[in-house]
Amino acid sequence: MDKHLLLPGLLLSLPMITAWTAFNCLVTKGSHLPLVSRYVQLCLLDSSLRLFASCSSVTNLTQVLKAVPQSVEGLCLSGSISVLPPDAFSHFPGLKILGLNLHFTQLLPGALQGLEQLQQLTFINSHMDFLYLPPDAFGNLSSLQRLTFLGPCLYGSLGVRLPPSLQQLAVTYSCLQNVGVLADIFPDLVLGSSSGDAWSLDTLDLSFNKRLNMTSPGALQGLQLRTLHLDHTNTDAAAVVGLGLQRLGALSAKKTDTAELPVRVIAHFGLQELHLGLTQIRRIAPEALASCHSLKSLDLKSNHPIHLPPGFLAAMPRLQTLKLTINQLQISMLCMNGTGAESGLRALDLSNNGLYTMPSDTFSCLPHLRELLLQGNQLFDLDSQVFQGLRRLETLDLSGNPLVALDKGWLASLPALTTLNLLDTRMALSSTWDFWGPERLNNLRLGLVSGPPRMLSLPMGLASLELHAVSGTKPWKLVTNVFPVLQTLTLKGWGLQLGVQNVSKIFPALHQLSLSGNSLEALCSQDTSRFFLWQLPGLKQLQVRGDGHSLRPCCITGLPSLWELKLHNLQSRARPRPLRLEELVGQLPMLQVLQLEQTGLETLSAAAFQGLCNLQILVLGWEKGLVLDASLQEHSPQMPQYMYFLTSSLACQCANAWVGPWLERSPRTYVHITTRQLCQTEAGDHSKRLLFPFLWSHCPKTLGLELFLGSSALLLLLISLPFLQEARNWILYLRTLFRAWLQGLRGQRSEGKRFVYDVFVSHCRQDQGWVVQELLPTLEGCPPAGWGLRVCLPERDFEPGKDVADNLADSMVGSQITLCVLSRQALCTPRCRLELRLATSLLLAAPYLPALLLVFLEPISRHQLPHYHRLALLLRRGDYHMWPREDERKADFWAWLGRRLGQSG
Repeated sequence: MDKHLLLPGLLLSLPMITAWTAFNCLVTKGSHLPLVSRYVQLCLLDSSLRLFASCSSVTNLTQVLKAVPQSVEGLCLSGSISVLPPDAFSHFPGLKILGLNLHFTQLLPGALQGLEQLQQLTFINSHMDFLYLPPDAFGNLSSLQRLTFLGPCLYGSLGVRLPPSLQQLAVTYSCLQNVGVLADIFPDLVLGSSSGDAWSLDTLDLSFNKRLNMTSPGALQGLQLRTLHLDHTNTDAAAVVGLGLQRLGALSAKKTDTAELPVRVIAHFGLQELHLGLTQIRRIAPEALASCHSLKSLDLKSNHPIHLPPGFLAAMPRLQTLKLTINQLQISMLCMNGTGAESGLRALDLSNNGLYTMPSDTFSCLPHLRELLLQGNQLFDLDSQVFQGLRRLETLDLSGNPLVALDKGWLASLPALTTLNLLDTRMALSSTWDFWGPERLNNLRLGLVSGPPRMLSLPMGLASLELHAVSGTKPWKLVTNVFPVLQTLTLKGWGLQLGVQNVSKIFPALHQLSLSGNSLEALCSQDTSRFFLWQLPGLKQLQVRGDGHSLRPCCITGLPSLWELKLHNLQSRARPRPLRLEELVGQLPMLQVLQLEQTGLETLSAAAFQGLCNLQILVLGWEKGLVLDASLQEHSPQMPQYMYFLTSSLACQCANAWVGPWLERSPRTYVHITTRQLCQTEAGDHSKRLLFPFLWSHCPKTLGLELFLGSSALLLLLISLPFLQEARNWILYLRTLFRAWLQGLRGQRSEGKRFVYDVFVSHCRQDQGWVVQELLPTLEGCPPAGWGLRVCLPERDFEPGKDVADNLADSMVGSQITLCVLSRQALCTPRCRLELRLATSLLLAAPYLPALLLVFLEPISRHQLPHYHRLALLLRRGDYHMWPREDERKADFWAWLGRRLGQSG
């Protein structure tokens, strides 16, 4: 680093600007996880964590962990390293969740040392590489409750001790073929190990081991389990009996080779939960029901078609939950037990079964039913007595059925109903159609069909209401004058007509509002009669989702209590146009969370945050070509604490060149930018380079000054330190500049004056080779090869012991011509900039005598010249020339230089 830049570089590394970032890491609070969780893959997330970090493309573990805050409680790492070294996470004693997708093959002893508070540990390897574990790999993890191996093969790891606190063990997507090998890897699972006691686990998950078999008798002898998962394996659930388990409460064997109900397993363990979805079961024999009396939950999803024997429910008196989804079953067989006995079933799922009709006695034996799911069937109408007897039913889902009409008072037999879903039906609601009967109904989802506008009668006690209107539906009017407890309102399409004046009286308790559909223009103007948003002063959460047809942005403003705002898909796909954030969001003083996705946002500036004084987190998803205005630096103390650019890209423009250094030095606002931002190097060139290095090397260096301009007077002073150090102090510089200007003003460049030198050559150290090899031989050389001029070079001809500034002033005044050799390096050199400034001052003092010539060694924009407006006269008169690279054009350069020197005497 140049010695003149060292001091200001150290000073500028102090926390004067307010943002920070971690290398390839996403850092967030646990409360913000729902906003970014879909961008954090293969990690077990917990919103109760105070701080979470997810790092990708990890190749140097030590370097990455240095950038992660030591206070994180959840950490997920993905990348590629060969070995996990000892004490790798010793700086994170408060870590509770750790996920490792690093493809390492060996875990050295002590690698997890110091993680006494760790509760969840996950090893991920999508390539099924072998992972070798030392016997004491988890010995110090005294708080570990959940251990997961997702992908790696554990063959070769023997005698690994499990911590006594462990409750859940998962070995999934691996090469495990024999359950007996699992007992060799973890001998604590088998009775007779060194501990002498049977091990107890809440869950053992062996799912997605495609070649797993259960043929080893007693492979897990003595193990006590609450739940065993064998989903997506080529096993038969009946083989579980031979494992030697001492206890088993729940078995999940979805999509296995199970062809019949595993009655031996149910009877042997007194099984309480059984999940057999996506298996080959086609028929349940009546004699098999005798062993099922212990079941409390049974899942037979997608075993189509399936035949239920008579007395099916009567044989399972403890059954509380039954799932029969996509089974094409005969619904009438449920309550045909011949005895009239009642079932204790509380939850029944009959969705997507293709049901056309339902007899009136379908649920006659289910008086204790609390939840009934019938969505996705082919029900056109329902008998008025079909729900007779379900007086305890709380949840009813009829969505996705082509229901045409329901009798008035059809809900009278459901007095305990609290949740009703009627979306995607064809019911023609009338002004007399109501929800009379259930007094506690507080959650309603309803579809409004197209047709002439009508009156809509809804229960007054609703706490949540969702209305879907198809395209072209004219808005309905509410019969009810007020909904005193309604807190959540969802409107898809503008199917509800609300007046501006009385909306706050209709929804006095409304806190959460979701709007979506193709008529979002109602948000854009307060003149429309349907506009009501700004009359909700108590609104706290607002979500607006368009359909890609809005022609103009909708500015959300004037909501004093709003603390969370989500805007999605607001830009027109047919006629897209770039937007500024201030066009979407206005004065929202209490807003804390702002999420934007596919809104067409292009520019983010400080003006957008003027009305968002309490904003804490900003999430931008799928926004392309973003430009971060440099005004954000001045506003940085008021910027959000967390900013996430998720699947969003920054524009490859010099306007973004300041962002890279800002991210490296910033200590307050955390900024995360996903993916590697790339720039195309040249037009027609398909090669690409990383965004920030490309901008730093191709954009004007003076952009570094603009980066901090306006932040504070102190910051401006620090940026000027290299210049101040070279000129010693401002007083000396001003005195020298005034002296040179005064000498020129008094006419010391008159024709009769005798000059000490003919030409003063100003250049930087990097261009000294060109001056010595090309310029001096021509200027100082003897005729006829040279011109025999007296040349002053600063390093060669300055008076020893004399002040640098005085040497400059006297040498330039004592030279008839000042020749400035300019390049990008010269413009970045403080002394060359001083010499150019002094020469410009002399030129202004005697404009009638052109005593300043410019030679450009490379193309330079006039905007890069300091005080370029003072050089406009020179540039117009042609007192400058470009040094050509081609030999055939160099003669023109020397002819121009000789002509200009001759004109100056």
